[in-house]
Amino acid sequence: MAIRTRFAPSPTGFLHVGGARTALFCWLYARRHGGQFILRIEDTDRQRSSAESVAGILDGLRWLGLDWDEGPHFQSERGSRYEEAVETLLASGRAYRCYCSKARLESLRADQLARREKPRYDGHCRDGARPGPEPPAIRFRTPQDGETVIDDLVRGRVVIRDDELDDLVIVRGDGSPTYNFSVVVDDLDMAVTHVIRGDDHVNNTPRQIHILRALGGELPAYAHVPMILGRDGQRLSKRHGAVSVTSYRDDGYLPEAMLNHLARLGWSHGDQEIFSRAELVELFDIEAVNRAAASFDTEKLDWLNRHYIKGSGPERLGEELGRQLAAAGLPIGNGPAPTAVAEALRERAATLREMAEASVYFYREFEDFDAGAARKHLRPVVLAPLEKLRAALDHLPEWSAPGIAAAVEDTAAQAGVGLGKLGQPLRVAVTGRGVSPPFDVTLALVGRERTLDRIDRALDFIRARAA
Repeated sequence: MAIRTRFAPSPTGFLHVGGARTALFCWLYARRHGGQFILRIEDTDRQRSSAESVAGILDGLRWLGLDWDEGPHFQSERGSRYEEAVETLLASGRAYRCYCSKARLESLRADQLARREKPRYDGHCRDGARPGPEPPAIRFRTPQDGETVIDDLVRGRVVIRDDELDDLVIVRGDGSPTYNFSVVVDDLDMAVTHVIRGDDHVNNTPRQIHILRALGGELPAYAHVPMILGRDGQRLSKRHGAVSVTSYRDDGYLPEAMLNHLARLGWSHGDQEIFSRAELVELFDIEAVNRAAASFDTEKLDWLNRHYIKGSGPERLGEELGRQLAAAGLPIGNGPAPTAVAEALRERAATLREMAEASVYFYREFEDFDAGAARKHLRPVVLAPLEKLRAALDHLPEWSAPGIAAAVEDTAAQAGVGLGKLGQPLRVAVTGRGVSPPFDVTLALVGRERTLDRIDRALDFIRARAA
């Protein structure tokens, strides 16, 4: 049997972390078994669906590298097929027209709640009803006895009594199909063999099984994956940080880190923490997904991102840093190549945005020295050694990291001070802060003219402090 999975988001917002994890699991399962991964856009809710959301979903999937083999299919383009399927159910007696008014349904619900009963349709139109003034809805005739069994690949055996289900609406009075109906027709037509989705759909599954059987289809395998929580144990939301995968991209995370973290949300392979894409495809098993909710851990994501930043090639890292610098409004042409800066900073940054924030002094003058760093390192005692170093740097025949390092070492030795006693004030003078890559690399990237101007500024600061 050819494996066919599908990811079917509703375009009513961005591609959130939970949806991306579901898409990844579907993609991995299809890739591992040599199957096909189908993308379907469930846009029957025309009021809430938008082209911007569709573009955002596709953008997020492409960033993660989750390529699809078929689609995207749009439910909004399949109206005639849903009409055909409805007629099939009506003709077989598995569906019927319901003329109950909104007022009657609201009254029924209120009475049931008052009696502390589970709200459900009472079957008023099940055996025929007089047409009303409004177009009828169409309901599915749900079996009233027996039980539905789901051999869930994640949750195990799930049994639902059929008498707990009512006759759900499959087509609204305005002719639009409901989710539980359109998804079944789509899965049937697209020959989906494995439905992998969030466990918030568990209650929908027995209803969909009944409709699928009524249409003569074979049941797919179902796998309902647990929800994703924040570190505080609450459902993941904006208060935990970014929830859109493209927001993480904009914040400077690499897709490899995000994929690695998403894969580990509920799934594991021994104690292994870091997986290449090829390893994920080779090792992923949907039946190994844990039933318990998974926790999204930004600290773990940062750790993974550091790993992938350190392992990225210089050209790729420079390109990513360049995007971050441009987004921050920094004049990239007014400084060193982003590739060189990324190479200097790759060991220190958790994200590309953090790297860009640490790169500002390469491209723009800083207004003030960091107060703490200046107070500690730009002191009168360093005035004379720094003046001698400034002269030595000015006369370097070649502006390079080795030459700069030698000049600092020679000047420190002549002044009878340790290398750190001169190197750290030099760092503060040129960068405005107490932390940077090695000072020789930093000065080489900043450039001769800009370095000398900043040392002059620091010397003036020290003289004013000594006055």
